[in-house]
Amino acid sequence: MSLDFLIFDRALQRRRLARALAAGPAEFLLDRAVDEILDRLAAVKRRFLAIADIGTPLPQLAARLANAETIVARLAPLPAVLGPPSLLRLVGDEEALPFKAQSFDLAVSALALHNVNDLPGALAQIRRCLRPDGLFLGCLLGGRSLEELRGALAAAEIEIAGGTSPRVAPFADVRDMGGLLQRAGFALPVADVEPLSVRYANMFALLADLRAMGATNALVERLRRPARRRLFLRAAQIYAREHADPDGRVRATFELIFLSGWAPHESQQKPLRPGSAQMRLADALGAKERTPD
Repeated sequence: MSLDFLIFDRALQRRRLARALAAGPAEFLLDRAVDEILDRLAAVKRRFLAIADIGTPLPQLAARLANAETIVARLAPLPAVLGPPSLLRLVGDEEALPFKAQSFDLAVSALALHNVNDLPGALAQIRRCLRPDGLFLGCLLGGRSLEELRGALAAAEIEIAGGTSPRVAPFADVRDMGGLLQRAGFALPVADVEPLSVRYANMFALLADLRAMGATNALVERLRRPARRRLFLRAAQIYAREHADPDGRVRATFELIFLSGWAPHESQQKPLRPGSAQMRLADALGAKERTPD
């Protein structure tokens, strides 16, 4: 991929994640995504015997899917987070999957795909590694995530420096995700969103959590010089003014987008051809059909 199209410095992302792991990661957001994926999977009346975990930062999703009958391949971002020996463990990149075509019945991914530079390409590779009628379940951060932080930093930087620089990553819009799944070749695509509001003592407590997630600024277009302390102090003031609750604590929005799609198979439901309906809508509604004057 040409550097002109890169959004994220992937090597820097991995270094930030390694730093977070060494210091003790913040896992509450990932735990929420993993629980929701497993709840959705429990509603699918199907046995999945070959499963791929695509890039989930920590191994708890893959570990909870593993059992005596199931082969779970975990594609981890770092050797330090490969997971338990019961998994087939690999280190790799979501943008270059090492799996053969039609290798898995199920692919899952939690809080990884919003960090790739080529999301349509990553989804197409996931689709390729699924067997016919295989299922993909994923979760990534959506467009409203950290909107309060983005706004406060931008307002402070305009006030102090007269302009803005990239500081918070762009995230996908849920309205686009169904189309991206279709473009990647998935059948029966579904994308829905779950907003999550987390309260903090102040903006700096939020920044500490982001650092503990390995989620600090890794944009290719980021400023390479350290930001001035004055900028963050002013941003914290704006954040508190705009987003504080009556008790003084501030809110941060995380938007979780959940995706599902199936590898095409002849047994799946298909839309009817235009004009093939056997009953008029007026008849189904018990209404009289009117013709234009």
